[in-house]
Amino acid sequence: MKRVFIIVFALLSTSIVRADEGMWLLSLLGKNIEQMQAQGCKLTAEDIYSVNQASLKDAIVGLGNDGRPFWHFCSGEIISDKGLVLTNHHCGFSVIQKHSTVEHDYLSNGFWAYKYSEELPNPGITASILQRMEDVTDQVNAVLNDNMSEEERAVAIDAISKQISAKAVQGTNLHAQVQDMFEGNQFFLLVYKIYRDVRLVGAPAQSMGKFGGDTDNWSWPRHTADFCMMRIYTGPDGEPAPYNTSNVPLKPKHHLPVSAKGVQDGDFAMIMGFPGRTSRYLTVSEVKERMESTNEPRIRIRGARLAVLKEVMNASDKSRIQYANKYAGSSNYWKNSIGMNKAIIDNDVLGTKAEQEAKFAEYAKAQNNTEYANVVKKIDDLVAQTAPLNYQLTCLTEVFFGAIEFGNSMLTKTREALVDKNDSLIKVRLEGLKENFKSIHNKDYDHEVDRKVAKALLPLYAEMIPANQRPAIYKVIEQKYKGDYNKFVDDMYDKSIFANQANFDKFLKKPTVKAIDEDLALQYAQSKYDQYDNLLDQLKELDKELALLHKTYIRGLGEMKLPAPSYPDANFTIRLTYGNVKPYDPKDGVHYNYYTTTKGILEKENPEDREFVVPAKLKELIEKKDYGRYALPNGDMPVCFLSTNDITGGNSGSPVLNENGELIGCAFDGNWESLSGDINFDNNLQRCINLDIRYVLFILEKLGNCGHLINEMTIVE
Repeated sequence: MKRVFIIVFALLSTSIVRADEGMWLLSLLGKNIEQMQAQGCKLTAEDIYSVNQASLKDAIVGLGNDGRPFWHFCSGEIISDKGLVLTNHHCGFSVIQKHSTVEHDYLSNGFWAYKYSEELPNPGITASILQRMEDVTDQVNAVLNDNMSEEERAVAIDAISKQISAKAVQGTNLHAQVQDMFEGNQFFLLVYKIYRDVRLVGAPAQSMGKFGGDTDNWSWPRHTADFCMMRIYTGPDGEPAPYNTSNVPLKPKHHLPVSAKGVQDGDFAMIMGFPGRTSRYLTVSEVKERMESTNEPRIRIRGARLAVLKEVMNASDKSRIQYANKYAGSSNYWKNSIGMNKAIIDNDVLGTKAEQEAKFAEYAKAQNNTEYANVVKKIDDLVAQTAPLNYQLTCLTEVFFGAIEFGNSMLTKTREALVDKNDSLIKVRLEGLKENFKSIHNKDYDHEVDRKVAKALLPLYAEMIPANQRPAIYKVIEQKYKGDYNKFVDDMYDKSIFANQANFDKFLKKPTVKAIDEDLALQYAQSKYDQYDNLLDQLKELDKELALLHKTYIRGLGEMKLPAPSYPDANFTIRLTYGNVKPYDPKDGVHYNYYTTTKGILEKENPEDREFVVPAKLKELIEKKDYGRYALPNGDMPVCFLSTNDITGGNSGSPVLNENGELIGCAFDGNWESLSGDINFDNNLQRCINLDIRYVLFILEKLGNCGHLINEMTIVE
């Protein structure tokens, strides 16, 4: 009896030691609430997640778009009874950029609306609020049997998921999805209310909202005012509605009180949001594949593109505004990939994964489970086949789908209509081409900038990929252009039907099959799609086999951990993570405090470096120590702080809550030393970087003159 007790205690002790790890499902918080309370939380599970009464979940927002309603690119939180939402500056960056022009440069100058009518609409942006979630695994498994092929299982799961979702929202304006967890070992129904009128309320200047730029990204110490504010609007009846001037601000079920009390070392900290993707259950071979087939080519290709964009953005305000969002989006995971590969090595993630596999082998042997005993070897064998294909796929998508924007395959449908001599269809296709031309030559596209990107990346791709694995357009370059990439690019960007208005108008006057067949941009585009489809075809069955093996491996790992609870990988669904405010020691002789102040802003200031420019008004306030009621007792102004919360991309903008469920900050980044965290959580090094809510209030009051927004909030002193 004593031996059993020791084993169980050891497992529970492991759970306590690693308590800060985990992205937990809200409906299962009963398994965590005692540990949360032991760390300082004063709330009940019902206070956090309730279907029958207002709870914290009702103030948590997933920011998305109409095209992908259940994919949340960022998180946010409702902080007033008028639907005011706080999120990160980098989450609203694309919105701010779209509203910016050289004449109205909100990126450089910031933007503040002082009344509802000044708040800027953002077509396509959505705000989702979870209504409820439930485990529907039994309902899904009821339609499955062991005699089904994987194809049949997939069809059955899709059909029952649609039935469950439809039934859950029948007769309502809600939206639902059934999401698999633990690689298909469990299934959960999630029901959302999705709002489609989300307006920009305010944002500080980029010099504050992105202070430190690429240099400080994913790093500590930070001094970035990474926030912006939006507002959710509804129809007059309080229900979701598309943008309309008659819409009114949302009256939420719950909004977060804002704490101006500050944070101390050791304070409880809880984060709720919509983390994107983690891969915590990978094998050693899969981690190596991530490093070599995804991160390494991404680093090289994005680095080349960013160098081009940086040069043109520094030379022109027009280009700077046009490419600000594209540059930021590309550079974010370029640096993340660099940091992840470094952290995997520095933190010996491969060694940790190898230890896990060894323990799992022992467990499988003890259980006499041959399926578990063989699963890692089978995964490794498949990865040996997928790794080179995924390397090719990364190179292809990074260059031809992520970096070079020009190149269009829409002419194919017009060609078909011309061959058939179908006049009515030709007319329809030509009208479609007109819309397509407008979409290509949009406000944020510069043909000459894209030409420079193509000249940099086409030869780089050839260096990275053997000739027999490249899109067919490379044969044209070799044969017709004798390998002269610049000549090919100039011909495509000058002579294509879509290259400019004159060429396009000329084609519209006399559309011919010959003109389409000779169009280099069409040949180029078709070849990249052909190669993409070819790679996906090769990976399709291999990926299916891997998914099945992962389902087995993850199930076995969960059983091995019992009675300690497991959590599923992040998958854009709402999660809760809890921890504490805490400093850290990144390496020998180095200690990082748990918070930063405005002193660091002036220490980093460099008027010659766009990343470290300090606005004159902010500098004046710092020098005068004019911080109002938001200063520390010693007169300093806090900016950011650290906590041990487990987050990843998608959590950006998530609220950081204290033990009472009051807002103390806004999560916006992870630290450099633990960028392997998406693969393996390191309890010693992993830190979440948060913007202190007092710095937000200070900026609103002293720089934005936005007392009206502060007055909306429920401030807890």
